[in-house]
Amino acid sequence: NYIDSGCCGMAGSFGFNPEHVEISKAVGELVLLPAIRATDLETIILTNGFSCREQIEQETGRKVKHLAELLQMAHQAQVESV
Repeated sequence: NYIDSGCCGMAGSFGFNPEHVEISKAVGELVLLPAIRATDLETIILTNGFSCREQIEQETGRKVKHLAELLQMAHQAQVESV
């Protein structure tokens, strides 16, 4: 399922700047981070952006996959089913 999740708040390197950390977290808490916390632990969290993956992992403790990792998982499942 696709979650209309808003923004992680990092905006590239913006959220890594100590002056912007709290703003970055606040933006993530508007929609995205609560939506991720509401999913079950088997749900695959997917994002391509490095900063988004960092924000999600740091603020929710959830592991995040890149699209390439998801494609590799799907390919591996296909190979194993043959």
